[in-house]
Amino acid sequence: MIPLADLAYHDYEGVALNEAEKPRLVADLGMHNFMILRNHGTLTVGASVGEAFLAMYILQRACEIQVLATSSSAALVPVPQPIVDGIRAQANQATLGQGGALAWPALLRRLDRVDPSFRE
Repeated sequence: MIPLADLAYHDYEGVALNEAEKPRLVADLGMHNFMILRNHGTLTVGASVGEAFLAMYILQRACEIQVLATSSSAALVPVPQPIVDGIRAQANQATLGQGGALAWPALLRRLDRVDPSFRE
């Protein structure tokens, strides 16, 4: 639900090396933090690396769930707009306003245990 409330789209324009595409990409992103690059992939932004990482994790999982859900024979039910409109406030409440800062330190500690060479 979190990506749905904060999602932008950008049409595929080929390999992203064209300087002229950058302003269109920025315009399509607008004030959103999640973006689907049609026929290309996903993009997330955040005020910190932790926020951008958490956003990408959430978007990736949402995409996986959507693919699994659409592969079933059950009809999907659209989420009513009033619910979508309230998601940002609910997400902020659930994370106590900390966003990615809530999970990022724990992820770094885990990475330190697995392979501390990332700090080099």
